[in-house]
Amino acid sequence: MRIALGLARRGLGTVWPNPAVGCVLVQQENGAGRVVGRGWTQPSGRPHAETEALRRAGAAAKGATAYVTLEPCCHHGKTPPCTDALIAAGVSRVVAATEDPDPRVAGAGLRQIADAGITADCGVCRLEAEALNAGFLTRLRDGRPLVCLKTATTLDGRIATHTGNSKWITGPEARARSHQLRASYDSIMVGVGTAIADDPDLTCRLPGLAARSPVRIVVDAGLRLPLTAKLFQSAKSAPTWIVARDDADSRRADAIRDLGVEIIALPAVGNGYPDPREILRQLGQRGVTRLLVEGGATLAAVLLRAGLIDRIAWFRSGGIIGGDGIPAVEPYGVEALTDMARFERKGTERIGADMLETLVRRH
Repeated sequence: MRIALGLARRGLGTVWPNPAVGCVLVQQENGAGRVVGRGWTQPSGRPHAETEALRRAGAAAKGATAYVTLEPCCHHGKTPPCTDALIAAGVSRVVAATEDPDPRVAGAGLRQIADAGITADCGVCRLEAEALNAGFLTRLRDGRPLVCLKTATTLDGRIATHTGNSKWITGPEARARSHQLRASYDSIMVGVGTAIADDPDLTCRLPGLAARSPVRIVVDAGLRLPLTAKLFQSAKSAPTWIVARDDADSRRADAIRDLGVEIIALPAVGNGYPDPREILRQLGQRGVTRLLVEGGATLAAVLLRAGLIDRIAWFRSGGIIGGDGIPAVEPYGVEALTDMARFERKGTERIGADMLETLVRRH
């Protein structure tokens, strides 16, 4: 099953709105297992992992055990049910890591397999499988994508000097890992302040991974981003969305749409910006399961205040800027320690001269 989980990770960032699934087919020969087929969800969510593994196994799938990281689907969509394919191939056993909470499945896939006389088991490596597909599960449960805040700071939590100079706080190895992180997310979001100050590409610029660049999203309530920005100029080749107020200048909105940008127009709330929960709900409706937030301090504070940050990838250099530097997070109304957002550290890794801490929100 852990081999299947490794295969499933290959699909992260490319299969949304589908889950990233891995499948391994194993035949027992002379008391030992032999892998006869492997598969993982292909880009855009199809073909599914099970049918890929069956295709590669061919006739060797008959009598095999299928280890799959998510309960096989049993409904007709853009592809036929995986349950039908497994039954037709004559597998003898199906082991799923966890149930698929999609109402169209929700245990029915395993029941269909059992009704066909095939042994069906579930729960092997459940926690690992649920962590891997946390974005898919969050979208089904809460109607929004999983949100990971990525930031790169000094030891004292600064993302730039007081003059705005931020290149580069961390070293080249950390920046390469940041691009690798982008490749595993469906979308990447920044605030308009960051977009204006940095004029970023927000693409994955690692060799061979350019095609895995996420959908680029800018929260720009008043449509302030210049039409000459790199994000606009490359919008016809890299999907780009702008979140704006629904009363923003219509002529400017039309000019932005003419550049190939999709505008998500939402009503403003008390602070003059769209409700962050509604922003994420709109992304969920568009199929986004995993959102990487890269800046800046204002956007981080808004999402933390709303309790919408699920994970943090915190790159930290060995430098210190001081109190006049720009903080990673703006003030967001914490008056007592009980009010602050709390996260549990899951890992610490040295990357070049820098450190990467990964954290998960405490519930």
